[in-house]
Amino acid sequence: MALERAESPILRRLLASDDPTVVLKARRELLGEPEQSLVKLRRSIADTDRARRLLTHRRADGTIATNPYTKWQGPHWTLVQLALIEYPPGDLDLVPLRDQVYDWMLSPEHMQFPRSVFYEDQPDRVRRCGSMEGNAIWYSLVLELEDDRTRLLVDRLIELQWPDGGWNCDKRPGARTSSFMETLIPLRGLHAYGRTHRYQPAVGTAVRAAEFLLERRLFWRKRDGHLLEQFLPIWFPIRFYDPLFALQVMAEIGKIDDPRCSDALDLLEAKRLRDGGFGAEIKNARTVDTRTTRGSWADWGPGGKTRTNELVTVDALAVLQAAGRL
Repeated sequence: MALERAESPILRRLLASDDPTVVLKARRELLGEPEQSLVKLRRSIADTDRARRLLTHRRADGTIATNPYTKWQGPHWTLVQLALIEYPPGDLDLVPLRDQVYDWMLSPEHMQFPRSVFYEDQPDRVRRCGSMEGNAIWYSLVLELEDDRTRLLVDRLIELQWPDGGWNCDKRPGARTSSFMETLIPLRGLHAYGRTHRYQPAVGTAVRAAEFLLERRLFWRKRDGHLLEQFLPIWFPIRFYDPLFALQVMAEIGKIDDPRCSDALDLLEAKRLRDGGFGAEIKNARTVDTRTTRGSWADWGPGGKTRTNELVTVDALAVLQAAGRL
């Protein structure tokens, strides 16, 4: 079966890519090669131009001289991008970046206005951007950077979960429903932590969060069935909510076979290009050589709806394969 799949022109292209991240994902996700056979390939990712550029602006102490959340060049987003490209885990040189994020995220100010908003008549709906903690938990696990403080971020998300199962940072008092964007990333981080450590509170919270999204078929408003078209383009490399990312998380948590994913899978399949690939429809990080808002030091390949982006393609094909649609 693996040999038959390898006859696919788009898969041949991915396997022949000069990007080791693409090759790694193709061999593991599409050909089913075990992780232990890919260790050398994953180590080589640290020597790529993309990885070097992401880390080249560190100071002598290993930190980056910006606010941790600076878009998209601060320590937080640097670690998100390193995890995205499968940077080899266990690199102790990344610890100063993690500490910058943890010190910032666990400071008392982080749970105070305006970063967090409390209303006396809504004690169960604290306004917090849970995607921050969610991403930090996720990349701490992927990059093997977690320590005892990771559990503090996990427990914070568990405590702040809204009654409907998600999270929201909408400061308006009238906001009573969780946010798609602020729910998907915490779900991902909590599920990964719960699975890794068999921590049942994280597992249970992730299940409730998944149900919040699945009740809405990932892209349809529950109240009136309205399709939320603002989420339909594939955003890359910074991900909050789109068909590929939402389905990728559903695959990670073992929910891709849920019938309520079917319509979202149709949306993703409809984006496939003539050559079998997928595009980075909205490229939301400009490759730059200076510190620039929403800039990235790294090159993330071509953007646009009509040009195949290999990093997007390998993830999309992995989702379709997991769903039995490839």
